[in-house]
Amino acid sequence: MTTTIEAPVVTEPGVYPDMPIDVYHADPVPGGSLSSSGARKLLDPGCPAQFKHDRDHQQPHKREFDLGHAAHLLVLRDGPELEVIDFPDWKKVAARELRDLAYAEGKTPLLRKEHEQVQAMAEAIRQHPTAGALFAPGNGIAEQSLFWQDPRHGVWRRARPDWMPHRQDDGRLVVVDYKTARAVDPSALQRAVYEHGYHAQAAWYLDAVKALDLHGDQEPAFIFVFQSKTAPYLVHLVELDFPALTLGAARNERALRTYAECERTGNWPGFNDRITYLPLPPYAEKRDQEEYL
Repeated sequence: MTTTIEAPVVTEPGVYPDMPIDVYHADPVPGGSLSSSGARKLLDPGCPAQFKHDRDHQQPHKREFDLGHAAHLLVLRDGPELEVIDFPDWKKVAARELRDLAYAEGKTPLLRKEHEQVQAMAEAIRQHPTAGALFAPGNGIAEQSLFWQDPRHGVWRRARPDWMPHRQDDGRLVVVDYKTARAVDPSALQRAVYEHGYHAQAAWYLDAVKALDLHGDQEPAFIFVFQSKTAPYLVHLVELDFPALTLGAARNERALRTYAECERTGNWPGFNDRITYLPLPPYAEKRDQEEYL
């Protein structure tokens, strides 16, 4: 049975609905826990050494994430407060000073044109027949923190779903993740899902709701809501097929095994201790041949 707990330190599996996002990212589990994004960093193209460095050192802010954070706030109604900077760009010193002040205050700074852009994106979501109903106020809860202990490896795991709608009429639980993207056509999304490990993320979050018994008697679903960052801000809802989730679950298992071993031994290896015999990528020969045709 799942318990709902409110505490800054996590010692019991459960749902922590009011945990601030900075507490979640700081990892409130004594001894540490593993998130989906952390698990993906442990595996290629990452490695345990890079994962540990990033975990132990505060990472610099990445400006390219600001638009996505702002869109999350307007769509999910949860996230850092926005600070609109009334400049056309960041070239002027005054604009950058206001931007840095907003960061220091825990806000997300946006240029006026960017603010207009994310407002249009949120409106496109609201007008979408499926996504609009899915994210309707009162239809679910945003940004709940989930913690559980993996039974196979003893590793504490955590997840923070963007949106968990109340169960559907048929009793099925649907977990929703909202992502902005440059393109949302099927081919672009196939590449993005694989390259960013979103199939592993989906499998990870499904593990969470199952481990905490949030799904009831029916198999839960995981839905990605992708939205283009350019007008007309197209929306594409995606549910990954069984083979994709199976591959994602296999990656998660490798990551959990790696994490558990590194924690046990205190050894966080890089890519290789010896020289790697490195061939060119599979497409190289074909591409070179085409140049001579």
